[in-house]
Amino acid sequence: MKGLTKSERRTIADLISDLAGELVAKSDDPELKTIYNRFSESDFDSEAAAELDDMKLALEAMLGVELGEDVDMSSPEDVLQRAQAKMEQLRKQDAVENQAREERRAKRKKTPKQLAAEAREQAEQAELSLSIREVYRKLASALHPDRETDPQERERKTALMQRANQAYSKSSLLQLLELQLELEHIDQSAINNIGEDRLKHYNKILKEQVSELDHEIQHVENGFKHSYGIPPFIDVSPSTIVRNLAADIFSLQESLHALEHDLLVFDDIKQLKDWLKIVKRSLAAPRFDDMPF
Repeated sequence: MKGLTKSERRTIADLISDLAGELVAKSDDPELKTIYNRFSESDFDSEAAAELDDMKLALEAMLGVELGEDVDMSSPEDVLQRAQAKMEQLRKQDAVENQAREERRAKRKKTPKQLAAEAREQAEQAELSLSIREVYRKLASALHPDRETDPQERERKTALMQRANQAYSKSSLLQLLELQLELEHIDQSAINNIGEDRLKHYNKILKEQVSELDHEIQHVENGFKHSYGIPPFIDVSPSTIVRNLAADIFSLQESLHALEHDLLVFDDIKQLKDWLKIVKRSLAAPRFDDMPF
């Protein structure tokens, strides 16, 4: 553009390369990539590859695993799958080593107190397993599809039996009890006849499973927040999502108005020069994250 100094042209080139780089990172548009390479006097693909290599090294250092040379760092799914596989491999290796240590420790003579504690734990685990197995057996007896003559009822019981099998394989007392409620095997009379010890065992199992469900819910919620840019300390609710959406729409509208204003400014060389001076002062001003405190 005529009338601009070399410094002003350099500032414009830097702005163009910055904007093009941000857009290419989101769209991988080849035309934008050409614009970026031209005004940045660099190569977008080479820079991106170097950034991915740095990211790979940082991840490996943080996780304590090697992701391998063939991992696709541009694919979050591939990186996550590879990291999980490597960490699972390490976990199994640690489990083998821990088992070997436990076996060596077991060979040493245990104190009566240790033996009593182990016996209590084994008895408790056996009782918990028995509670789950008892509920499953009652369901299996009632749901066995081979005993049903009606085709539709046989199909319904087959589906319910599959749910019972899945719940039993996961030792999910909660799902087994839900099936009992669904089949009306549990009423107030049945609840009143459950022994105190059995209720304690049920409560222990259910508390553990509630804790597992809470962790799973937290994991899903954190993933949702990350995907939609919601801060981790914000509670997720329909009203929160609507407010965030409204804020995003408003922000985009403001950005659009600013771009329209800038286009009008760029048509006037004097206004463009004044605008570039403001930009240069802004870029030269120290940022808070550069402060030594």
